[in-house]
Amino acid sequence: MKVKLLEVEAGVIRLATIGRADKQDMPVKKNGWNFNWQELLKTEGASVFKITLDETPEKIEGLVMLSVYFEEMVFMNNLELAPHNIGASKKYEYVAGILIAFGCRYGLENGKGNYQGYLTFESKTELIPLYEKKYGATAAMGQKMFIDPVQGGKLISQYLES
Repeated sequence: MKVKLLEVEAGVIRLATIGRADKQDMPVKKNGWNFNWQELLKTEGASVFKITLDETPEKIEGLVMLSVYFEEMVFMNNLELAPHNIGASKKYEYVAGILIAFGCRYGLENGKGNYQGYLTFESKTELIPLYEKKYGATAAMGQKMFIDPVQGGKLISQYLES
């Protein structure tokens, strides 16, 4: 799926692709990543998706792992941006939004029954306000959160259909 990233310093839109990741794609912690994606990729029933710029397809800009629990509820297990896309000096904008919107679309396509269109996840405590404000997520209990189909549709329109 084609998407667009904003190169922050230049103010230029760059074409990118979101697609399934496999073992040889996985970044390693020693390169500044927080998760061991080599191990996460082994999670049974989970799928990992990556964003890469079309001009540098070998370089991952962000990753998301999605699972379907109980054959009906889509869960975002992990989301991580490349180290150079974090903080005030990030290289590209929209990476997290695209990955979350992709998860919402995945929820529409793979969720079932009362969970169709929902994206559920567990947030780090300090990120809960960000997920609520920037992405319209709802806190459910403790660190558990979800994005409902209406808000998910807005994110899909904003990040995947522009």
